Amino acid sequence: MHKTIPPDQLVVNTLKGLIMDATRAADSGHPGGAMSSADFGAVLYSEFLNFDPERATWFNRDRFVLSAGHESGLLYGLLHLAGFIDADDLRGFRQLGSRTPGHPEHEVTPGVEATTGPLGQGFAMAVGMAVAETFLRNKLGRDIVEHNTYVLTSDGDMQESVVLGAASLAGLWGLGKLTCYYDSNKVQLAGPVSRVDRTDYAKVFAAMGWHVQQVDGHNRDEIRAAITKAQGQKKKPSLIIGHTVMAKGAATREGDFGTHGEPLAAEEIAATKKGMCLLEGACFQVSDEARAHFQARFPELKRAVAARKETLAKRIKKGDKDFLSFWKAMNTGRGELVLPMPVFEPGKKIATRAAWGACLNMLKDALPNLMGGSADLDPSNQTAKFRDAVGIFASDNPLGRNLSFGVREFPMAAILNGMALHGGMLPFGATFLTFSDYCRNAIRMSALQKLPVLFVFTHDSFYVGEDGPTHQPIEHVASLRLIPNLLDLRPADATETALCLELALRQTDKPSCLFLTRQGLPVMDPKKYPAVAQGVKHGGYVLRDCKAEPELIVMASGSEVSLALAAVKILEDEEPGRMIRVVSMPSVNLFEAQSIHYKESVLPPTVERRVAIEAGRPEGWHKYVGLFGLALGLDHFGESAPAEKLAEKYGFTAPTVARLIRERYFG
Repeated sequence: MHKTIPPDQLVVNTLKGLIMDATRAADSGHPGGAMSSADFGAVLYSEFLNFDPERATWFNRDRFVLSAGHESGLLYGLLHLAGFIDADDLRGFRQLGSRTPGHPEHEVTPGVEATTGPLGQGFAMAVGMAVAETFLRNKLGRDIVEHNTYVLTSDGDMQESVVLGAASLAGLWGLGKLTCYYDSNKVQLAGPVSRVDRTDYAKVFAAMGWHVQQVDGHNRDEIRAAITKAQGQKKKPSLIIGHTVMAKGAATREGDFGTHGEPLAAEEIAATKKGMCLLEGACFQVSDEARAHFQARFPELKRAVAARKETLAKRIKKGDKDFLSFWKAMNTGRGELVLPMPVFEPGKKIATRAAWGACLNMLKDALPNLMGGSADLDPSNQTAKFRDAVGIFASDNPLGRNLSFGVREFPMAAILNGMALHGGMLPFGATFLTFSDYCRNAIRMSALQKLPVLFVFTHDSFYVGEDGPTHQPIEHVASLRLIPNLLDLRPADATETALCLELALRQTDKPSCLFLTRQGLPVMDPKKYPAVAQGVKHGGYVLRDCKAEPELIVMASGSEVSLALAAVKILEDEEPGRMIRVVSMPSVNLFEAQSIHYKESVLPPTVERRVAIEAGRPEGWHKYVGLFGLALGLDHFGESAPAEKLAEKYGFTAPTVARLIRERYFG
């Protein structure tokens, strides 16, 4: 029966059978879009995609990102035909503990390049992968690094603004090895696309510098020709718009928007399989003929991988100094990085953003794969000197390490995730903290994927001053601390900034957020505060202790640490016998990860008088100060005024803090 249809059609039909079976078995999922994209997926994976059939993580593989993450059934079908997952994995689709979650998850399923599902971000991550490939190809040579990045998007992806922001940059940067296939089936969850979007994406992408083609997404000859043309592009990324039909091949439900998010009925599946010359009663069936056709290139792929590995071995043996130096740098584990840091003058007032800039300038040569930039705030974020020193990444300067993102915070964050997923790079991005909300879902995706991306957020409180409440973060630090697997870092001075940056760069499985000040902060004297050097790595530590058991603990983060020290001095000067401990808390989440023994050594349970100070929402501090403690923060938006005037009005002065503590505990 199978021999009555061409082998490539059999592969497509087999994929659709697997999609229908998996979603039906789970009684959950999105068969419609996966079926409409099956022709492209089959052609790309079986005829064009370069990878190692024996090792899904081979570094020089082509990357395929399913930005339309709801079409996971298609990706799992492809990975099953490739031999990376088995039929039991498909039977476990969307079930607890399986390798086939509802939306693709990086490092859960072999062959999945990125965690996708929040529409649009997969596209931006693919742009990041293409950036990394372009830089490394030009740095190491085509014989070592040269591969394509493919991304499959849906109508829903294209409606997310992050796609247009990332696409604009991809066109500007001339990412010729990036190809996006847009499955335009003109249907989405709530109905036809026409009632929410009439954008001519062919014209939009062409205007952004993309090479654009339009094909019948169910004509595999047209798909093959389009991919071949896309691969021939040198300075333009490619968009292939495939005009398709939702649930293509379904017996009675082709084009039905209801198939977007609900499995086909058993009767519909049986009728559909009959029409596709598949066994109607068999589930998760893959014929020997379908598998053989899909894997026909595997011997060729294995030979190509072996040849690439041999070339790499020869280059390493050749001993070229520049090559070996960079190769070593990009393959050095995060924990083994050599991180030279500046030493700051005690007592001098330095904004922590300026300290970050000084560190960045010192690290630029020590870390030749450190790459990133700012969302059009280079001078304010202190990345301008780095930019000028390493050059701006561009189509005519692919070795530039500064990424000029423009005012595109969300695309920036998602692109950084893609660079981290690709590997070989140390990505960072910077903007004002108040604009972190634009980045937030990409930061969440970074944490979910365990990516060591560095997010630098300057201007971290109302001390921004005259720019007013739109630019003065209030809730942002507390809010970002809520994201699991995210390292929050709010240093108290320049020295803590360097130590926090070192912590961030040594992370292997989580992103970091640096919260930095606009205003100058006094650099703590290491002779007076020796605990700083070893304390920061614990997240919270005793910065200044008293001679006996403390009767009061004052804790703070960032710019409020120096405020706490000044307020405590007032209290001790007015009554020298007071026993007050000052705790610096640069990272709440890191402190939480310490042992109970350590945490109680810093915050003894016997000391109930506690104060926390932070220029933002105070809620997260109540777990440390307790029901009867004092958490000094802000529960309102700021105002446009000089920072010192706002500090006085909001009570962030040493005399006011001392008075509030006195009234609560010493009145």
